[in-house]
This record gives sequence, structure tokens and C-alpha cells, in this order.
Amino acid sequence: MTISGEPLIVTADDHPIRQQMIDKDAMKVLRTLRDNGFAGFLVGGGVRDLYLGKTPKDFDISTDARPGQIRKLFRNSRTIGRRFRLVQVFFHGKELEVSTLRSLSEHDLDGPAAVLAPNNTFGSLDEDAQRRDLTINSLFYEIEHNTIIDYVDGIRDLDHSIIRIVGEPELRITHDPVRMLRAIRHAARLNFTIEKETWHSICKNHQKLTLCPPSRIRDEFFKDVHSTALCEWLELALDSELFFDIFSLYKKPLRQKEADNELPYRQQLKNIAKVIDRTATLAKESGKHGLHNDFLLALLLIPWANARFDLVNQQLKGAAAFKFSKILREHLDTDIGAQLNLRRSIRQEMVTLLSNLPQFIRHKNSGSQPKWLRKKSYYKSCALFCDLYLESVTGDPAELDFPPAQSLKQDGHRKNPSQAKGRGRRRKRYKPAFSSRKKGVFGFKK
Repeated sequence: MTISGEPLIVTADDHPIRQQMIDKDAMKVLRTLRDNGFAGFLVGGGVRDLYLGKTPKDFDISTDARPGQIRKLFRNSRTIGRRFRLVQVFFHGKELEVSTLRSLSEHDLDGPAAVLAPNNTFGSLDEDAQRRDLTINSLFYEIEHNTIIDYVDGIRDLDHSIIRIVGEPELRITHDPVRMLRAIRHAARLNFTIEKETWHSICKNHQKLTLCPPSRIRDEFFKDVHSTALCEWLELALDSELFFDIFSLYKKPLRQKEADNELPYRQQLKNIAKVIDRTATLAKESGKHGLHNDFLLALLLIPWANARFDLVNQQLKGAAAFKFSKILREHLDTDIGAQLNLRRSIRQEMVTLLSNLPQFIRHKNSGSQPKWLRKKSYYKSCALFCDLYLESVTGDPAELDFPPAQSLKQDGHRKNPSQAKGRGRRRKRYKPAFSSRKKGVFGFKK
């Protein structure tokens, strides 16, 4: 592919996107940019999903306006980002990301093979399309003539259900290995086929994922956990071996020879992924928050804990059980805590869920739950954890009770001042020590 060239212009008669399908606040941003002399485009996943007849999760916008100019147009905004500045525009209950068109860095062409090379230069529409990760995410929709602008054959790949990395796959993966995760994510979610050269480059370079910051890998992975397509993602991640770059602790259990009467650990993982997909689907359909990341991550670690400690068959009590939980915590800290940059509180929650699983299974099988156990603060979460694990074994759906959805607060932005810490509550008023002449000093009578 070339950096510059004539794009494919898809007119309104040849594509299904109509302006009434676009979020009204996104349209407001696009019109404001246009009315002030700037070009604005709906870009990325929003265009892709609308073209496929899906409801987009996000409506991202690109423009030729600079970040400072965008801030002047939208007072309800802030600038974020270190490698490249973009603007978040806030509306009631949501935010829209508005970015300035970027250039294709010299590192993306024939420069040094540096991972996450700096790129802070502004560019044109065709350069911005070329620097994006996948062809199906590199389409632009403009509202003036209701056309789709395609520089990278993204429309063709959408029509043929193909996932393809923009440009030369191996070089683009070297510059940002997270592109491999995005490729298998969209293939899993959309049920698309990964193009042959792209797939070969992913399998060849999968170990480069470990060069990325742990927090970035973690955040990308949790998107897949909640995607309702974890089963399909897991197949691609295992086949490409990207899974072992995220979970190095699984290399031995998934590759070792197992007894014939034992359910293979790979199959255990797939069964758990089915359960997680079911919970994510139910949460999405009911409009409620799904299960927490620490809960879902602990579920995915059960096969490892079974292989390493024979977890579900543990019969420990008292001091022995406490010692086992400490050993479990040490392994989690070493093998995955640092690897995914997990907070200490998340690690402890995972240890609580995993270490208590054996006794909850025993009580479940016996049909009794001791009163002392039901009084524990961790009882509800551990009981649900046990039920979901047993669902992965037996196939019988567990009952789910999600907490009601709440509006999320933006970091550093509250809906009103009363939501600040310590505000919004009626505080008790205390009189100063010398406030009353009748009662004297410190409330004592004179």
C-alpha cells in the first residue's frame, strides 16, 4: 500500500450508513467542526459497525483542527494523551474522542524497528488512514456528502469478512505489538477470517507482545473478557500462542501430557470461557454491570491452579489452609501479578476466591452451608464463584444476580460538586469550646 493516492469514495447510494444512525452528540461535534471551517470525520469502529448493521459502542471523530482549536470550540472537554494529544468532549453520560489527523511516522516506513516509536506529528487524511491498525478500522465517513472515504481497501475487506493489518504486517507489529491483540479481537467478535500474511506475522512475532507495558496488555485483555466472544478469542490466542505471552504460567499445564480420564486443561479453559461469555451476554441484555475483572480473571486461573496445586481436591483447614493461601498468593504475585500490573487488592481478591473454592465445593456437594460460613464477608462472591465453576464442569447454568448499573464518573470530572468526596452530606456542626457563655469553658458550667 502507498502513503498517498486516490481513495475509493463510496457514495450514499452504495453504503447503508445514514445520518440518523449516528449518535446525536457525535453529529453535534461534526456539525460544529464543519460550521467553524474544519473538516470532521467519523472514523474507526463507528464506521465499521454502522456499515455492518451493528450499533457502535463508540463514535470516534478525526479532524484537521489542532487540539487547542478543538478545546476552544468545546468548553465541555479536556486534553489527554502523552504520545499524541487528543481531546475528550463530554456529554451527559458519555464522552467522545476527537483527534487531530496524524501523519505516518518515518518509523512506520523504513526507519528503525523500534517498539512504540514516538509519533506526534499531524498529517493528512490518507496518512492518518495508513497509520491505523486494521483496514476495516481505517474508514472515514463525512456528513457533507454522506460518503465513505477508503484509502486502504477496508470496504473490500468488510465485504469479504477479512481482518488485515494495514501496510506490511511484520513491520507494523514490530512497531506496536498490541496490533496483534486487536487483530484477533476483531476476528473473534465479527467472526471474520484473518488474512494469511497477517496471521503468519502474528504467529511468528507473538513473543514481541511482552515488550509492551504490562498495564496496556492488561487493559486490552480485559476488553476481550467482557466482549461476549471470549471463546472465539481464546481459540485464536491459543493457536497463535499469544495466550502464553499474557499467561506465561499456562505454558506447562497446557502442553504437558495428561491422564486419559482427566479433562484436558485446554478444554477446562474453553468451558470457563463459555461461562464467562454467558454472564457477559446476560449483563449486556439486562443493562447491568457484569462481573468484576478480578472475579473473571480468577475463573480463568482455575485450570492452572488445578494443574499446579490440585486445587479442587484440597482438604485443608485452619493453619494449613492459611499457609496454602499464602503460597497461592506468592505464585500469583510472581507469575501474573507483575506481568499484568495488577493492584494488590485485585490479587488478594483472586486469592480469596481460589483458596476458598475447595470448601465451597465440598459444602455444595454435601447440600449444607455452615452458619459461620454464611456470615463471612466473602460468602456471596465465593458462592457465585463456586457455582460458575461447577457450571463449567456440568453445563448446568448457575443463577446470576448482577448489581444494578450505575452511571460511570469520568476521571477528574464529576456531574456536580456534591459528588466530591465529603460533599453532599449534612455534616454535624460542633460548637467551639468557648462558644457558650452559659456553659462556660469546654461545656462546663462556670
